[in-house]
Amino acid sequence: MKSAVVVFPGLNRDRDMIAALEKIGGTPPAVVWHKDAELPDVDLIVIPGGFSYGDYLRAGAIAARSPIMNVIRERVEKGVHVLGVCNGFQILTEAGLLPGVLMRNASLKFVCKEVKLQVANANTPFSREYAAGQVFRCPIAHHDGNYFADAQTLQTLEDNGQVVFRYAEDTNPNGSLNDIAGIVNARGNVLGMMPHPENLIEPAHGGEDGRGIFAGLLD
Repeated sequence: MKSAVVVFPGLNRDRDMIAALEKIGGTPPAVVWHKDAELPDVDLIVIPGGFSYGDYLRAGAIAARSPIMNVIRERVEKGVHVLGVCNGFQILTEAGLLPGVLMRNASLKFVCKEVKLQVANANTPFSREYAAGQVFRCPIAHHDGNYFADAQTLQTLEDNGQVVFRYAEDTNPNGSLNDIAGIVNARGNVLGMMPHPENLIEPAHGGEDGRGIFAGLLD
């Protein structure tokens, strides 16, 4: 699998994502600076987590207007897979590539811990290594992970099976509507999720629960 990791100023999970992609895919990903106007020919584009531009204005709002996002939009239209994790999810919503918005956590506090995720839709390239309804562990670290959308958008997401992951067993850490932890676009090739699967892919991490998200793309 050929992949690329897009780096914005202020991100701090890019090295974790690069390491995960190389360990699982066997090939180092290309690293693309956000001001670049070109992307290599890849199967997967990843926007990792962190605090792009210090989360000024809104989390992901400035990064969503970087030149590289125009290229990503073009690749999405061509069917290339895109994964946005944490701040990457925020950037994808701010760029209009995913519906809804990520607001301040209901607690108004930064939350860093492990949660449990339930697979709401196992029929996506990102989730097919899991079983429908399966619950697995995943770490989180965010301040603005409270997913919100208007009632009509939320109903559309539910009706179309675009909710891929939910916080399970009362572990919702941020107040997200319908316990939403991750969604895909209508076409199914763009996934945004707040938890960090790249930080739970090997025994050294304490488990391999997050590995399936990347392994499914390899298939």
